[in-house]
Amino acid sequence: MTKRHVSLPADAKDVRRAFVSGVDERLSAAETPDELATAVTGTLADLRGERDAYEAWRDGDDVRPAAAARLATLDPRNASLESEYYAEKDEAAFARSKPLQWLWRQFDTTPLADNVDVALPFRRMLAGHLFAGVGEDVRLFKGITMTYGHNIELGDNAVVHDGVHLDDRGELVVGARASVSNGAHLYTHDHDVVDQTDVTNYRTEIGADARVTQGALVRAGVRVGENALVGSRSVVQGDVPAHHIAVGSPAESVRVKPGWEAVAAPLDAGGERRQAERRLDDAVPADAAVYDEFQRDRSPPGER
Repeated sequence: MTKRHVSLPADAKDVRRAFVSGVDERLSAAETPDELATAVTGTLADLRGERDAYEAWRDGDDVRPAAAARLATLDPRNASLESEYYAEKDEAAFARSKPLQWLWRQFDTTPLADNVDVALPFRRMLAGHLFAGVGEDVRLFKGITMTYGHNIELGDNAVVHDGVHLDDRGELVVGARASVSNGAHLYTHDHDVVDQTDVTNYRTEIGADARVTQGALVRAGVRVGENALVGSRSVVQGDVPAHHIAVGSPAESVRVKPGWEAVAAPLDAGGERRQAERRLDDAVPADAAVYDEFQRDRSPPGER
């Protein structure tokens, strides 16, 4: 789509640059996870206008319990995320990604998250600290969620729109100039159909120039090929070949993009399931203290 340039007043641009570069410097100077958490805490206290209240509470001033809970969770060390409970995660990598992900999520609850001229540069900067790899001119919109962040790679000019879930319990790669539309979910892990506590992680790939459109779901271990298109609300369970258009649940290739017929695979090549090739060897550490949150008897009736 052709777009037009939008220019904010010069003084507003200067304020935005100072804000984003200042946070970038804080994060870059942090050498340990604790230093990173401290940098995030200060940033969130400033973003919410609660620096004085936070420092007073930290130094021992009495406040109401609700205020104490709010001020305490400016510090990511006083908060937990769902992914923190995953037994197989890389603990060292998560120690650094957790404060950054906390900053990402909390930033999106502030008024600045709706100011595109501020929010896109901020998220692009933050992605440079959080993601495994991030290209130039990436655009990341509001409400994006992720599992860890540190297993995500985005190519140049990739765009991820509002409300997208980037599951990187395994590995997730989104290629250059690819587009992921509002409300889409990209998965890299799957659960056993009998024992849902048995999780397998995969590498999921969205090829360069591909589009995953509104509300679509891409299953773990799938590859959406270069320049392919996944239709709205589709559920992709098998590979989508390059230049194909796939729609439905489960998604099936219904046509090749006009003009690309000579280089595209035939339509019946779509839907091949190759997850086994992209399975990751993520084992739970032997010393991890694990538990079964469901405590179910999973034995079939005849085996009890």
